[in-house]
Amino acid sequence: MDDLTIHCPLGTPDVLPPERLAALVGSRLCHDIVSPLGAIGNGLELLQLSGAWPGIDDSPEMQLIAESVEAARARIRWFRVAFGHAAPDQRLGLAELAALLAEVERGGRIRLRLEAEGDLPRIEARLILLALMCLETAMPWGGSVLVCRGAQGWRLVAESSRIRPDPALWSWLGPDRHRARPEPGASEVHFPLLAGFACAANRPLAWELDESGGEISF
Repeated sequence: MDDLTIHCPLGTPDVLPPERLAALVGSRLCHDIVSPLGAIGNGLELLQLSGAWPGIDDSPEMQLIAESVEAARARIRWFRVAFGHAAPDQRLGLAELAALLAEVERGGRIRLRLEAEGDLPRIEARLILLALMCLETAMPWGGSVLVCRGAQGWRLVAESSRIRPDPALWSWLGPDRHRARPEPGASEVHFPLLAGFACAANRPLAWELDESGGEISF
């Protein structure tokens, strides 16, 4: 049998920055998952149109499947923008951003309001969604978030009757990227990603939290 040993060439290979590599992986996952979800949705429509099972449209089982598929589609659309690759010249229409916010608002405890005009770079849309995920983590009991664009950039202002701060997580958004920090869990990966993508886009982050809400701006 031939020798299957893999020989690595000498020298340091070119390595993609971690944030870009994470974005490419996110894009690949979203791309591969969206097709099966679409097939499930099409299959449900065919079942409803076939007439072979009278009353299936009103069955709780069919409604549960349909609602779950639509919720999964909404999350994939969100993740594609938040975690996927964004070229510097890509832009996102404000209506598309508003639709993303509305889809997620329907399935959660956070009420969202968007105040802005015109389209925006997709890179900025990614920062908005990641910042919203950070604020959502601090508001497990619900609340409201205003997303607005002004002369100085974007502001996300959150209000809630109860805030659950986690200094270790929020320290990822601090200015010193080389400071040692505890590794976040998989459900908290948006904190270091927001910091990394903001740094790569040369958009300094500012944030604050108190007992009644918080704010992230960039």
